[in-house]
Amino acid sequence: MTATLLSFVADELETPVAPDIAAVAREVVRRLGGSAVLFYGSVLRTGDLDGVLDFYVLTPPPKGWGLRAWATRTLWPDVSFHEVTLGAQVIRAKVATMPLDTFCRAAEGRTVDTTIWTRFAQPAALVWAADPLIRMRVVRSVAYAAATASRFAAVLGPQHGSAADYWLALFRQTYSAELRVEAPGRERQIIAFAPDRFAQLLPLAWQGAGIGHARRGEDYVPQVEEADRRATLAAWWLRQRSGKWLNLARLVKAAFTFDGAARYGLWKLQRHTGVALPLTPWRERHPVLAAPGVMWRVWHNRQP
Repeated sequence: MTATLLSFVADELETPVAPDIAAVAREVVRRLGGSAVLFYGSVLRTGDLDGVLDFYVLTPPPKGWGLRAWATRTLWPDVSFHEVTLGAQVIRAKVATMPLDTFCRAAEGRTVDTTIWTRFAQPAALVWAADPLIRMRVVRSVAYAAATASRFAAVLGPQHGSAADYWLALFRQTYSAELRVEAPGRERQIIAFAPDRFAQLLPLAWQGAGIGHARRGEDYVPQVEEADRRATLAAWWLRQRSGKWLNLARLVKAAFTFDGAARYGLWKLQRHTGVALPLTPWRERHPVLAAPGVMWRVWHNRQP
């Protein structure tokens, strides 16, 4: 890993966040017992605290070998929804939790997962870490995520093109592989938020991945050995074929383990439909079984 890529990532991760966001991050870490917390997503871009904050909380390895510990090790992340009251305001956060060791392996591309290195090739902030060693591990892992993403971009993108062309090609491919429902043009919105940042990152990430390149004006030509190209395409084929099944398994797991699913679902329904339904004990304990009834109530309340 090159010092240049590391310094770029370290500087970006050290970007200060608003005090309210830092306070919510500390509270979420306290509740979940994390070793570090990363902040990312739409609120990082917009600063709109009326939306849902997105955090990744990185934890020590799970203890024991029960069903929940097994699921955490194999079908990460665990997902939870939190509401934190600061003064008169309730701030909401959706939190993905996974072991730090697993996060490091996934960022380096040593698993068939694509979500970690795709997500953390995008802007993020390291809000808190338990100690300097953990902080450095997280910084190095995010740098590896950028390098991993750039390696796939070099073979999935055009033979030559702008930095944006390579990132756009990568995000289109990973969205397709991950079974995600994204609005058309979502990848362009991501690049448009920080085009200079992505333009600066690509050559640094290629350098970190050991990929040379030629540059003609705004056009780049990655220099990938044929054997490396074939190996990377084979690795992508495996991830493309397994990605949808992996994410489907995660969705099934989340249906039964999403802590706070009912509160999150009812809040989303009110935000998007204007229909406010109470959080009953039944709905909180059995969000999957309660879902059909909730949807019927929403439909009934919205009839003219």
